[in-house]
Amino acid sequence: MIVIPAIDISEGKCVRLKQGDMAQKTVFGDDPAEMARRWADCGAQIIHVVDLDGAVGGSSANLEAIADIVQAAETPVELGGGLRTEDDVARVLDMGVQWAIVGTSALSNRPALEQALSRFGARIVVGIDARDGKVAVEGWTETSNVTAIELAVQMQSLGVGRIIFTDIATDGMLAGPNIESTLQMAQAVTMAVTASGGVTTLDDVRRLSLLGPSGVTSCIVGRALYSGTIDLVEAVRIGLESIA
Repeated sequence: MIVIPAIDISEGKCVRLKQGDMAQKTVFGDDPAEMARRWADCGAQIIHVVDLDGAVGGSSANLEAIADIVQAAETPVELGGGLRTEDDVARVLDMGVQWAIVGTSALSNRPALEQALSRFGARIVVGIDARDGKVAVEGWTETSNVTAIELAVQMQSLGVGRIIFTDIATDGMLAGPNIESTLQMAQAVTMAVTASGGVTTLDDVRRLSLLGPSGVTSCIVGRALYSGTIDLVEAVRIGLESIA
């Protein structure tokens, strides 16, 4: 299993939210690029970046900070937040981002997603964020009537190769991941699943790594790194051992 550290950006700073609530924002650093170097030095194979202002506002809002992250670390970067059109995706991929994460438009603007998939193929990853099993969009400010599994099956039919599945109830809460819902998602599709939300301890990493045979190939760790409940070097080691 690949363990992926997260850098969430708001107003150019590294922050973490609780359950995606912008009103519950904690600033953990003023230099996202330095944070990226730190995680790269710990052995990260991928760095997960979210433009929170872009996710809520609908367009990329921290491009300077994102460019700095890409330049600061040789580690490949995946980016989500505000990527609603093919042009949005092209802009960040041209900046050096390796994977563009499309969320809201996967549900509300299917033609834009299909265009991006046709042009960029495997560099498109779909983020599926679930609240009580239903897909949340617009930076988690709205909840749809579509279930996360329904959307995942649709994405697979379009040729998406990987999804990032986030259980909003666990995100940023340091209470452990929702293993059951993650397993259900992985069993519903054959594409790769990245687990996100609630990873708090090294035991959580171990438990998620056991889902590898079901298709959970990676997990994202956020607040636990900044709060010190997970050491990234050890988490990366556990992940690599699970696929050795």
